[in-house]
Amino acid sequence: MKKTLLLLVVLVFGIAGLASAQTMSPLGIWTNAEKKATFEIYKCGDKLCGKIVTLTVPNDPATGKPKTDSQNPDPKLRSRPRLGLVFMQGFKYDADNKWDDGKIYDPETGKTYSCYMKMESANTMEVKGYIGFSLIGKSQTWTRVK
Repeated sequence: MKKTLLLLVVLVFGIAGLASAQTMSPLGIWTNAEKKATFEIYKCGDKLCGKIVTLTVPNDPATGKPKTDSQNPDPKLRSRPRLGLVFMQGFKYDADNKWDDGKIYDPETGKTYSCYMKMESANTMEVKGYIGFSLIGKSQTWTRVK
């Protein structure tokens, strides 16, 4: 009887642990500490991608027109709008709530970096862009909007 009860307790806590692990998904709408924009992390094939879904200042103050990808190194892409821009690509699940091997593009500078996302809790994650090795780079904490 004690073994059955112990097994039942282990199963219940094991299922609860699996349920909490499933809530540690980066899918959804996020913002960073600067709160200049919101970003949607979504599935693209068997990987994850991210796009800009809102901008707090959607228009260029100098022109009054919607902001574009004006710093892109490819002149052909400089007129594309920032709103809706896919700026994160190629993330695959690694381990321990970490998605790695992705790329993140910074439309403010026109530069692309290697990147990973690591869930810190159900509503916060670390996003780190880097060149070469992940030991050196820039991290941001993103907060889930929904």
